[in-house]
Amino acid sequence: MVNINDFNFAGKKAIVRVDFNVPLDEKGNITDDTRIRGAVPTMKKVLADGGALILMSHMGKPKGKVNPKLSLGQIANAVAAALDRPVKFAPDCAKAGDAASKLQMGEVLLLENLRFYPEEEGKPVGIDKTDPGYDVAKKRMKESQAEFAKTLASYADVYVNDAFGTAHRRHASTAVIADYFDENCKMLGYLMEKEVVAIDNVLKNAQHPFTAIIGGSKVSTKLGVIKNLLDKVDNLIIGGGMGFTFIKAQGGSIGESLHEDELMPEALNILQAAKDKGVNLSLSVATVAGKEFSNDTERQVVDIFHIPDGWEGMDAAPASLENWKKIILDSKTILWNGPVGVFEFDNFAHGTGEIAKYVAEATKKGAYSLVGGGDSVAAVNKFGLADQVSYVSTGGGAMLEAIEGKVLPGVAAIKGE
Repeated sequence: MVNINDFNFAGKKAIVRVDFNVPLDEKGNITDDTRIRGAVPTMKKVLADGGALILMSHMGKPKGKVNPKLSLGQIANAVAAALDRPVKFAPDCAKAGDAASKLQMGEVLLLENLRFYPEEEGKPVGIDKTDPGYDVAKKRMKESQAEFAKTLASYADVYVNDAFGTAHRRHASTAVIADYFDENCKMLGYLMEKEVVAIDNVLKNAQHPFTAIIGGSKVSTKLGVIKNLLDKVDNLIIGGGMGFTFIKAQGGSIGESLHEDELMPEALNILQAAKDKGVNLSLSVATVAGKEFSNDTERQVVDIFHIPDGWEGMDAAPASLENWKKIILDSKTILWNGPVGVFEFDNFAHGTGEIAKYVAEATKKGAYSLVGGGDSVAAVNKFGLADQVSYVSTGGGAMLEAIEGKVLPGVAAIKGE
């Protein structure tokens, strides 16, 4: 596989898949430009070498239809500011051949939202999986997706994938397009390389003790992740809403707390598997319970196994945090994905904030820490700790699938796997 550092883009047009799915306000102004800034090193490498830059990305979920509110034209000026040079805009990503052919070395062209075309995601439109003609429609869409990818590939000499957030999707621009470039003309961008290295650091090269902190609302969304981690970690902290399924499965009274009854047998299996493998699986021992699901509701700290009827667990209480602090500070490798409370409510964000501080403190002591997932990233940013952990992942879904042990199509397409 070609390394971007060793490649000379002089005289070449590079089409780069970036993740410019940035949040916008009602007036179309960017409220967080982190993803644009994250792609700057790769973009500047192409231009500094003397190449031409063609940028492609999705924004939002237009579901294969043109939606002006999700047009990438709204962010062209922000990209231009990040690169300190003008950025041209192609209003139709599938009809940008003329604009691409006229692009001079040192110039930048931004394509319109890829997902305005259903071929990008490759899902049949207007037909349900249960319909008799679905398989035929799926085959036709796959053929159309290949043609769409071929069109995008025709704009450039080189393909670079720097969009880790979509690396777990086999979309036209993230995986299929790589088929139209030979192995010496496709590569990962700097951001993608850092993500892959970060994940390898925790899954393949971890120093022990290795602790994974898995939070969030549902066990069902992270079941595969938890199972895969049981073969790798020394400590597994399970917090947030998903923890109540484990507590109820053991006979606890959880009041109105979020849980998944159908996954209680699986929760018991995980507890037993952890015991068999010698993994210290640590659940919350006390919770900050709320009378209602709101920020200003009445609160009380209760034993995790004895939450009163009509109350629900909404944050990790001090006793739980003290247990977890000791585990985290004794760790050499830390993986954190998901909050341990209702982080969107300030009155129930304390536990997640404390976890962020513990991870930062452990990192300062020499641990390697990887943080990923929307609320986990928001926590380290909110408390000004993002630069005090080893790496903050830009792709929650992609990171989770990699941790689960799945092959990421966006990476495999480059590596030829």
